[in-house]
Amino acid sequence: MDKNSEFKPYIPADKIVPEFTVTSILIGILLAVVFGAANAYLGLIVGMTISASIPAAVVSMGIIRVILRRDSILENNMVQTIGSAGESVAAGAIFTLPALFLWAEEGKIAFPSIMTIFLIALFGGILGVCFMVPLRQALIVEEHGTLPFPEGTACAEVLLAGEEGGSKAGTVFAGLGIAAFYKFVADGLKLFSSEIGYAFKGYAGSQIGIQVLPSLAGVGFICGPKISSYMFAGGTLSWFVLMPLIALFGGDAVIFPGTEAISSMSPSEIWSSYIKYIGAGAVAAGGMISLIKTFPLIIRTFRQAMASMSKKHSASALRTEQDLPMPVLLGIILAIVVAIWLIPTFPVSPLGALIVVVFGFFFASVSSRMVGLIGSSNNPVSGMAIATLIIATLALKATGTVGTTGMVGAIAIGGIICIVAAIAGDTSQDLKTGFIVGATPKKQQTGEIIGVVVSALAVGFVLYLLNEAWGYGNEELPAAQATMMKMLVEGIMNADLPWGLILTGVFIAIAVEILKVPVMPFAVGMYLPFSLSAGIMAGGAVRFIVERIKGSEQEKKARTDRGVLFTSGLIAGEGIVGILLAVLTVLNVNVNLGFTLPQFMSLVIFALLLAGLGWLCMKKDK
Repeated sequence: MDKNSEFKPYIPADKIVPEFTVTSILIGILLAVVFGAANAYLGLIVGMTISASIPAAVVSMGIIRVILRRDSILENNMVQTIGSAGESVAAGAIFTLPALFLWAEEGKIAFPSIMTIFLIALFGGILGVCFMVPLRQALIVEEHGTLPFPEGTACAEVLLAGEEGGSKAGTVFAGLGIAAFYKFVADGLKLFSSEIGYAFKGYAGSQIGIQVLPSLAGVGFICGPKISSYMFAGGTLSWFVLMPLIALFGGDAVIFPGTEAISSMSPSEIWSSYIKYIGAGAVAAGGMISLIKTFPLIIRTFRQAMASMSKKHSASALRTEQDLPMPVLLGIILAIVVAIWLIPTFPVSPLGALIVVVFGFFFASVSSRMVGLIGSSNNPVSGMAIATLIIATLALKATGTVGTTGMVGAIAIGGIICIVAAIAGDTSQDLKTGFIVGATPKKQQTGEIIGVVVSALAVGFVLYLLNEAWGYGNEELPAAQATMMKMLVEGIMNADLPWGLILTGVFIAIAVEILKVPVMPFAVGMYLPFSLSAGIMAGGAVRFIVERIKGSEQEKKARTDRGVLFTSGLIAGEGIVGILLAVLTVLNVNVNLGFTLPQFMSLVIFALLLAGLGWLCMKKDK
């Protein structure tokens, strides 16, 4: 019997309600830009992004139900479908494309044009949607009840609890407003420092510190105490073991890739000169380990995807079974293949362009099933991008496309694949939400494409703005994955990397995997400044305390849900003001008050924020 034969969506297939409306499209576009920009800023700082589906859904309900006095669950679903595309495009873009800016800063290439960034994001995003459409029947419908799709199901629950939409949206907006004010006072007016630190004189090379920012507390709360502690452990290894060892044994020596005596370096300079390479090796190894561990699943999924495409599904008049027509999808895919071949940004032959698309479909099918099993947060998108980069760089080098042309081509191809995987995963979660609430698949798929186009247009301006304000690969914007991928491509193309440091990171990652510790959060923690990991750990600690306080399972879930919504607002609010401060920096507008409170006040203010988060979680709904 068909597993899905007894499932009935919330809105029956024979009922027509407002869905793909001007209101839902405009609000969705606005949220796609806002969450895309906020997540780009966040991801460049901490190396990860946060799913925007649930925050977009509750904001939509707050606007459509409370302000506009309209009642359509499918309109709200369309808003979160379009809005969440911004986060996924941003995630794929920031993991790869800042490498182009880093090369431009070094004088190796010209800065990438807005059009180049737009085309990479557009092609990757549209391919991700197109590849997911033929998989919907197999993964969403036939596997209903088997694949949990955590975020997609949770988002559907939020939409179904629509009568609570106003209060939930208020929680998101409260977090957004508080974080926006906090960030502006800290990093705009400079009333108190957003980062405090202390270097131990008797333990050279080490430095303890914390960034007291709302977004970090939000990331820690959403990721939970386990992931936060893994990142914190990685930071501890780098800043209190490896860096002191480098300082101890390095002494007055000048060791490549550093350019001055180690004894004269500050902890931050040791991190920049050496730890970034060790961390990059660990992140690369972590991505590959994640990919290798899922290889049986990859093969199984790819077979299922091919079988699904070969099936002849009878044309159905049911609204809830209508997908975008296959001829249209194939036409779009063929047009993109030709465009990749003809556009100079992608230095590939027609066969190479076809291979890009084949790789894209392969990883889209993997990504779609992976998020169905373990959720978007654990989807090894960066691992897929690393594998693609290695193969693309080797292939370009073998065919004579070398030097900066080959390196730019490898990053462009890797960027497309990274965005394909991110968008395919997001689309599958959105289609799962739509399946539960009774949305029209082809309208959702169209909405996803709209979100991709808008986000692809916006992400180039965001990347340029952040580069103009602070640049990439530094303490303000570490851009962990992109910096690592830049070094990887250079290493393969030019063979000039400090492989001793890279391999040290690789074998640390292998040791961590043997100890059964999740490699990626540990490796990212190794790469990032310790102060970032400490801020994230603070948010994770709040969730740990909240979850340990007595109460029924329902009460504990309600606490966590309130916290997740509030901290999603914290992340969005800080991201928006971060973009605003970047604009002010580029325009040379100084809003600095001219005085700063003592460092301990930063800790007091951050402690008050964390206490407020804990209080909100424990507050009972009226």
